[in-house]
Amino acid sequence: MEITYATAPTPGTAGDDYGLIGDDWALVLDGATANGLPTGCTHTVRWYVHQLAAHLGTQLAATTYPLPEVLRVAIADLAVSHGRTCDMTCPDSPSSTVAAARVTGDQVELLVLCDSPILVLTHPGDVLVVTDTRTQHLPGYTPADLSKLRNTDIGFWVASTNPAAADRAVTRTLPRAEVAAVALLTDGASRLADHYGWSWEQLMNTLLDKGPREVIRLTREQEAIRSPARGKANDDATAIVIRL
Repeated sequence: MEITYATAPTPGTAGDDYGLIGDDWALVLDGATANGLPTGCTHTVRWYVHQLAAHLGTQLAATTYPLPEVLRVAIADLAVSHGRTCDMTCPDSPSSTVAAARVTGDQVELLVLCDSPILVLTHPGDVLVVTDTRTQHLPGYTPADLSKLRNTDIGFWVASTNPAAADRAVTRTLPRAEVAAVALLTDGASRLADHYGWSWEQLMNTLLDKGPREVIRLTREQEAIRSPARGKANDDATAIVIRL
């Protein structure tokens, strides 16, 4: 495999994205921006994202559990480690999206939780989009709305304090022989397709031909011209491309 990676925070910030790569796996995380409501937690979103990445990496490096179980264990272990000082029942506790891929001898396993999509280029040349669209169909998007809807079956699911979120992740398993490349994106790196009129095929081709860094540069160009119809004017952006 060949893996390329680029990340850029929102200009002027430290950023809450995180990417992690192993010999046969990769993942990207996107921390939920603090909304001003009490979190019940002494830790920052950035702390949560880094700790979750560490727990996921440990599981992926040491076990062959299915990806949902890897995520379930990581969320549970992390909740234990900071539950002594923090309120694990608070719906606004720091949280993160997850996109993960693992390549075995004959399979490619994919997992998406919340709005960090995965693109797959198949050997016939088609682009498959593995995405969790639940955040696109919510009845409201104010901080209060999101607080009520987060980690509920009438709203959306994200990695936070409830290990059951892992069971709601979107998963796909594909034969390795059918996969040419996989791209894992935070939503800041998928904006060209989500908000700026690109097709997923165009985005995947640019990732492969010009690399993740160029996709992020092009995204910043568009952000400077016009803001998305919904969401922040700028966003952290992380992209990992795996070529098989």
